[in-house]
Amino acid sequence: MNESIAKLKNALASADCILIGAGAGLSTAAGYDYTGARFLKYFSDFHARFGIEDIYTGGFYPFPTRESFWAWWSRSIYINRYAPLPGDVYADLLHLVAGRDYFVLTTNVDHAFQRAGFDNERLFYTQGDFGLFQSSMPHGASARKTYDNEEMVRAMLTAQGFTFAADGTLLLPTDGVPAMEIPTELIPYCPDDGAEMTTNLRVDASFVEDTGWDAAAERYTDFLAHTEGQQTLLLELGVGMNTPGIIKYPFWRMTAERTDVTLASVSLGAAFVPDEIAAQSIVIDADIAEVLRKIV
Repeated sequence: MNESIAKLKNALASADCILIGAGAGLSTAAGYDYTGARFLKYFSDFHARFGIEDIYTGGFYPFPTRESFWAWWSRSIYINRYAPLPGDVYADLLHLVAGRDYFVLTTNVDHAFQRAGFDNERLFYTQGDFGLFQSSMPHGASARKTYDNEEMVRAMLTAQGFTFAADGTLLLPTDGVPAMEIPTELIPYCPDDGAEMTTNLRVDASFVEDTGWDAAAERYTDFLAHTEGQQTLLLELGVGMNTPGIIKYPFWRMTAERTDVTLASVSLGAAFVPDEIAAQSIVIDADIAEVLRKIV
């Protein structure tokens, strides 16, 4: 791995532009574990009652009431969007690109880049944001709108008995037993069309691409055009095959089409490139956090 780390350091040093493509593996490396102790700390009651095994699959569970649905989702949203960032991964990555010509394309919805201090004008979250609600039936005035949800989420959590530490950490009730439903009156409804709200996550055709999404997409397109003719490093971090058409395939294509591009694929258990672009690529199958510590 040391040879590959050295190559990555050289590629970073010589790059005029850096395009980061970030997938779920990056946030996992940062400490956003959807299973194990973190899951059981906040969802042991849902695990015991419904047999839910992790945070991700719990998002698809057919909860018996809307009150229990929102109890689950308020917890999931808060610990993944508003609670303090775990670890130093995002801080280390920011240190690498500080003062550089960079852009971030990500399928993650935790907004960790922005919370770590990355320039919001250099971020494109293609798949949504845990921090936003949208109408479940967007149309008319709600068709292109999203709504900040922190106040609503905090109210749901307070109603379940949770409290918040000074740094924003979510604290369990003193008796350790949170309520598994929110009061009916806290179910969020869209102020523009009256329909129940839902998360602004790309799970079906109702996903709302608001004006902020459009602006970020335009800035990404402009950045790609700007990199033409410049030494460009494509830094692919934790990108798997769930949605390869967003980051992985476009990065492969750009590498194949341009001699001024270097692709670095870094991921634990999922780092690879096609043979056709191997000569222009750096492949590091390792923990992203460890790799970043070695190159900052």
